[in-house]
Amino acid sequence: MATVAFIGLGVMGFPMAGHLAAKGHKVRVFNRSKARAEAWVAKYGHALASTPREACRGAEVAFCCVGDDPDVRAVVSGPDGMLGGMAPGTVIVDHTTASADLARGLAKECAGLSVGFIDAPVSGGQAGAENGQLSVMCGGDDKHFAKAEPIIQAYAKACRLMGPSGAGQLSKMVNQICIAGLVQGLAEAMNFGQRAGLNMEAVLDVISKGAAQSWQMENRGRTMCQEKFDFGFAVDWMRKDLRICLDQARSTGARLPVTALVDQFYAEVQAQGHGRWDTSSLMSLLK
Repeated sequence: MATVAFIGLGVMGFPMAGHLAAKGHKVRVFNRSKARAEAWVAKYGHALASTPREACRGAEVAFCCVGDDPDVRAVVSGPDGMLGGMAPGTVIVDHTTASADLARGLAKECAGLSVGFIDAPVSGGQAGAENGQLSVMCGGDDKHFAKAEPIIQAYAKACRLMGPSGAGQLSKMVNQICIAGLVQGLAEAMNFGQRAGLNMEAVLDVISKGAAQSWQMENRGRTMCQEKFDFGFAVDWMRKDLRICLDQARSTGARLPVTALVDQFYAEVQAQGHGRWDTSSLMSLLK
C-alpha cells in the first residue's frame, strides 16, 4: 500500500479518493472548499491538509482532479502547490480533462525537479467514479506510469498508457468528440420516434441490441424521453472539453464540423440557464 495525496474532491475526485482509502492506501486530501474535504474525512477517515503542498509531503504518488488548465497549473506549480511537497522520484497524476499543451509543459517542469507527471483524464462519469469503473487514458513515461498504474486500479476498469506526455489528453479529446456526435444523434432519434407515436421503451429495447447500441443509448435514452436531465456530466463541463477539442483541432488542421455544431447547441442550453443539466439535455432543444 502507498502513501498518496488527492487534490480536488468534486463529483469525480470525492469517490476516486474514497476508493484509494478503501484499498488500504494512506490518503491525505485537499480541497479548495474545506467543508467538502471535511466531509470526505468524516466518511473515509485519513488526513486533511491545508494546502496542496502539505497534502503531498511524503506522498509517493499525488493525484489531482480539478476544473481546467488554470486550476491544474495553480494546484501543481502555484504558491503552496503540489510540486513544493513532492520529493525526487515521486509522481503526479493529473485526472483533470485539460489541454495537451498544459500536460507537456507541466511534465517538463516536473522533470526539472526529478518528479514524474502523468496526464490521465478519465471517462465514465460520476457513476463510473462511484463504482470504480473508470477508463483512464494516460500520457507520460513508462517508468512513471508503472509506478502510478497499480494505484489507479483502485477506481479503474481500464488504464492504459497512450503515449508520451499529452497523449492522455489527446485521447480524451477523441472520446469527447465521439460523445458529442452520439448524444446529438440519440436526441434527434428519440425526438423523431416520439413524434411518430412510437413506444420508445420498446424501440430502445430492440435497437439497443443492434448496430445503434451505445453507452449513451443504454444510460440516457430512456431518461431523455422522460425529460430528466438532472444527473451525470454537466453541460458547462462538456463545453469546456469541446473548447479544448476545437482549439486542438485548429492547431493540427483537423476538421470538426459536427463537434462545432453540437458545441453551439450546448451553448444554447447554457443560454437558457441549464448549464448544470446533464449533456443529454440536447433533447430539450428539440421539444
